[in-house]
This record gives sequence, C-alpha cells and structure tokens, in this order.
Amino acid sequence: MLGPGWTEVVALAAAFAIAVLATPAGVSGAVLLLPFQVGVLGTPSPAVTPTNLLYNVVATPGALIRYWRQGQSGGRLAVLLMAGTVPGVVAGSVIRVRFLPGPKVFDLVVAGVLLPVGLWLAVTEPPRPDETAPRWRAIPVPALIAVAAAVGCVGGIYGIGGGSILAPLLIGTGWAPAQVAPAALASTFVTSVAGVVTFTLLSVHAHGAVAPDWPTGIALGVGGLAGAYLGARLQSRLPAAVIRRLVGILVMVIGIRYLWSGLG
Repeated sequence: MLGPGWTEVVALAAAFAIAVLATPAGVSGAVLLLPFQVGVLGTPSPAVTPTNLLYNVVATPGALIRYWRQGQSGGRLAVLLMAGTVPGVVAGSVIRVRFLPGPKVFDLVVAGVLLPVGLWLAVTEPPRPDETAPRWRAIPVPALIAVAAAVGCVGGIYGIGGGSILAPLLIGTGWAPAQVAPAALASTFVTSVAGVVTFTLLSVHAHGAVAPDWPTGIALGVGGLAGAYLGARLQSRLPAAVIRRLVGILVMVIGIRYLWSGLG
C-alpha cells in the first residue's frame, strides 16, 4: 500500500507507460492495469472494476482524437461493436456485484478469458499488408454484435471496455490493426461510460466498495490519456506483427497471473 499522494503519482506514471505500449494494438491498457491496481495501488474489490472503467473514460479520448486527425474513424465497425458491448457491460456489472464479489472465482474467470485470446494473438500470423479493406463477410453482422455483447459482459466483470478482447479477435480474422484500433477504442470509451454509471448506481444499495475509486481512476486516466495519444501516433511506425506479438504475450502473462492466483 502506498502512502497518501503517492498512489495517484504512481498510478499516473504506470498508466502512461502501459497506454503507450497498448494503444497501437487498439487496446486501452485497462486489461494490464487491473492487477497493478490490486497488487501495487491496493484498490479494493469490486471497486477495482469500475475504477478500471473510469480509466478508460478519461484515457481513450486522447487516442481517438489522434486517430481522427490521421483520418482514421471507427465508422460502421464502431457502431456495430457498441450495439453489443453497451448492453453487455451493464449485464456484466450486475453479475460482478451480485455473483462474483469473491477474488478466487473472479481470478479464474479472467484467466479463462485472457489466456486463449493472448495465445491466439501471439502465435497466429498477422494479416498481409494489402488486407486493408473491410472484411464484413469474415464475421456476419449478427454474429459480430453477439460476440461484442459477450465481450461487453466480460468487460463489465473484469473492468475493461472490451477493446483488449475485440481487437485480437478482429485482427485474428483478417482486419488490419489500423482499422481495428479506432473502432475498438471508440467502443471501449462508450462502453466504459455505461459501466461507470451502472456501478455508481449499484453502489447506492450495495454493501462494500462498489463505486469507482475516483482519485485513483482519474490519475490513471490522465496518465493513460497522454500515453494513448503518443501510442496512437507511433502506430504507423510499428510493424503490425510486432504489435500483435507484444500485446499477445502481455495478455498471456496477465492471464497466467490470474490463473495462479485463482488456483492458489
């Protein structure tokens, strides 16, 4: 546990570094921050989940603004993702508070999601450079919305907007990172707003720490805001294969950590 004032300073610095690394792959970095919050910052559970979502709310606009200036918008893909993730995150928030308050089951759920996604991203081949056109036929629209809803539910449980799961899934089916990143981050932002509102409302009648830790979440978000802007700017300078492998390995490491904790 850090002393007064140091929690926010450390949170800001860590979020900046993680966002620079994660943003080029369309990941906000929240998936990597949750264990950092628990182990280093001492954020209580289940408040750590909405605090992570609050990070997304503050941090992701930096990358979205940069992508917009580069002529990259989420377009139709972002709208379809939001149609699934927003109702999904509301359901996931309720499940987190009502049915998964304990750390053991929560750890195993997170590990079961992150390990397969990280492995898939790390070992499969990236799309070829000329695969820049939208691939609507690769995933039918109803299936895409259904997958986004399931991801949103997981995001409400874990404390992410869903981009860290949706980005690997979309890239793995042939989408280029330059297309996926702005759409996934736009979905992450809107979904995280819905999640923070839902947890805040649930805290009115719930016992224990359910509402976001606002000072920590805002400090994380400010660091992530600057880091995400820089990460988005660096995307065009990084090979897609490097982005893919690096994020995949990081997600797997986090998944192994949660598996170890849950089994222990």
